[in-house]
Amino acid sequence: MKDIFEKLYDRMGPLGMYADDAHGYFAFPKLEGPIGPNMIFRGRERLNWSLNNYLGLANHPEVMKADADASEKFGMAYPMGARMMSGNSNYHEQLEQELADFIKKPEVILLNYGYQGVLSAIDALVDRHDVIVYDAEAHACIIDGVRLHMGKRFVYNHNNIESLQQQLRRATKLVEQTGGGILVITEGVFGMSGSQGKIKEIIALKQTFAFRLLVDDAHGFGTMGSTGAGTTEEQGCTDGVDIYFSTFAKSMAGIGAFIGSDPHVIKFLRYNMRSQIYAKSLPMPMVVGALKRLELMRNCPELKDKLWEIVNALQSGLREAGFNIGITTTPVTPVLLNGTIPEATHLIKDLRENFNIFCSIVVYPVVPRGVIMLRLIPTACHTLEDVAITLKAFISIKSKLDAGEYCQEKLAEFA
Repeated sequence: MKDIFEKLYDRMGPLGMYADDAHGYFAFPKLEGPIGPNMIFRGRERLNWSLNNYLGLANHPEVMKADADASEKFGMAYPMGARMMSGNSNYHEQLEQELADFIKKPEVILLNYGYQGVLSAIDALVDRHDVIVYDAEAHACIIDGVRLHMGKRFVYNHNNIESLQQQLRRATKLVEQTGGGILVITEGVFGMSGSQGKIKEIIALKQTFAFRLLVDDAHGFGTMGSTGAGTTEEQGCTDGVDIYFSTFAKSMAGIGAFIGSDPHVIKFLRYNMRSQIYAKSLPMPMVVGALKRLELMRNCPELKDKLWEIVNALQSGLREAGFNIGITTTPVTPVLLNGTIPEATHLIKDLRENFNIFCSIVVYPVVPRGVIMLRLIPTACHTLEDVAITLKAFISIKSKLDAGEYCQEKLAEFA
């Protein structure tokens, strides 16, 4: 018999194996000061491209006042208990109705958190007779929801409609035997690549296959579509999406999430999602604050316009400078370079310490070996001067990378 803790010393996991070297700098860094493009990292101000504060609402004066006023009036405990028992309120229901109107879905259910919400929704929607078919680059919350599924699940190649058709054929044969149904899951905007899910093309497959479609639009809500109602609005296919999910953690710069669907589906989820039935209700300041954020999203289109001004300047500037930013058509801006993990760590240290620019770094196993991804998140708070500074810095670090200056034997200046 083995002590269950023994394996923790031998098997730290693909990320944990780097914990001793990465903690506090590459992983779990501390960004301090007011939220915005310029924050303090290790005692010095850095130009920050790592916050999902797309519309700049995190410290918008009206948002901060709404948050503060609601906190003073209600505190963080109200309402007490889960919504089913004692934690419901008129404000919770008002937020659900306003969200439903905004995304043009009949009804909405409010969720405490995005991650647990997606996971729990998948768990509630399917049983062992059903089959899940999901995109290979789906977010971890979707993967964990799929892991809970006691039936079959098939994965299709990222945004590959032919691969999806192949998996749907397999799934159809299976449910014809089990008597179950098929749930297809994709994303509106994929958070690493910035590519849009091929939602419209997936919906077209309903002419051939019988399935329901769940779209996780965490990065699309607020940033995509003429009104900011998301990627389904952008692609003109809102009605074809059976279950629409998004979170407050991105454009709305808050905590919480929601699902929009038909009334009976929402009623089912309201009474069957374990993460909501058995968890404390979303605190009132977060609900009231979300109402203010949604009001600004609806009434201040200039916020999204400013975001896209920065997005277009940054992405066009990177492309013109010869950088590979993949096929992004959204604010998510990946910069793909070739190099090893040691080179990546020294490159990012140079970028932070000598150019005072902070952005996220992604390496294997999240991306293939030999690929370094620098992930930039533009916001409405950034300026064109920020873009110019960043382009100049990126041109410099790419030149150093190509010249081998981040190789192990040439690192005295970064030690």
